[in-house]
Amino acid sequence: MKLTDLLILLCFAFSLYAWGTPGGTGLAFSEYALFHGGYYTVLTGIFVHGNLVHLLGNMLFLYIFGHILEDEVGAQRTAAVFFTGGIISFILSIPFYPGASMVGASAAIFAIMAAVLLVRQPGFSFQFLSPVGPMVLLFFIFNIIAIRDVAIGNVAYVSHIIGFVTGLFFGTRWNKNWLKSLLFTLILLAIYIALYYYMTGA
Repeated sequence: MKLTDLLILLCFAFSLYAWGTPGGTGLAFSEYALFHGGYYTVLTGIFVHGNLVHLLGNMLFLYIFGHILEDEVGAQRTAAVFFTGGIISFILSIPFYPGASMVGASAAIFAIMAAVLLVRQPGFSFQFLSPVGPMVLLFFIFNIIAIRDVAIGNVAYVSHIIGFVTGLFFGTRWNKNWLKSLLFTLILLAIYIALYYYMTGA
């Protein structure tokens, strides 16, 4: 079993346990939990999700990008990105969401997505020309816009950005040609956008 599949199973297991157990919300990360002995919540909070839609959406992206990164750099490095991104984003998000209980693997997945963006070797391979890289950039841009527009709701956009930046750190460490990979992906995104407007006549 691949690490990515194990992480997905853990997310399902912890979420189902939290939903069906009285007091299961004690698995969520919060400033209060961190400073009152609930250190374990920096891990359990990653695996617990708010509802089924939240869980399924995150698991879809974890499946796609987790497998890509794992194939590129291996299970240990993928685990390092996932857990570092998730834990750091929880802790650094405290000033932005004071008193909030935070759950979900979104920030950890954003870290994986950012690492995928930079570790892929640029070239004219099917893998690199796939829409995966441009999709990562679009999600990053969307979150920046959401923060700029002060998007309301229960989505921690700042946490996503923190996770993304964490993933970029790993990507730059593991690929000496990361700048070329990023440039090629930006060009690819521009091509996809141009094709979209051409085909839709927009």
